[in-house]
Amino acid sequence: MAILGIHHLGLSVRDLDKTTAFFTECLGWKVVREVPDYPAKFVSNGSAFFTLWQTDPGATSFDRRKNLGLHHVALQVSDETDLDALYTKLQAYPGVEIEFSPQPVAGGPAKHCIFREPSGIRMEFFWAP
Repeated sequence: MAILGIHHLGLSVRDLDKTTAFFTECLGWKVVREVPDYPAKFVSNGSAFFTLWQTDPGATSFDRRKNLGLHHVALQVSDETDLDALYTKLQAYPGVEIEFSPQPVAGGPAKHCIFREPSGIRMEFFWAP
């Protein structure tokens, strides 16, 4: 039996439209499927595939220290220049909360930054040479 990797990552989001726009407008991903009755939208960049599921009104945000579940999702970027360019986009994108700017991981040379997208999902961009 062989596990090949993650097929998709499903995220419950506070605002489906804002989170979908973040992935498509800020990150350049494409909507590849929709489930209007749920509602849900599925986005991909050709490598990663995320399913975004609208929560009911009043859903609470995840607290990484108090809840079991997804601590964050880390997306690998191709080089340090891309990490810096994505960080610049994050700073200007409405509703994004920056936790910290690109910095060395454990003394480097790898670098990462962590942020929350508009629905509050904690995400990381990670570059390792």
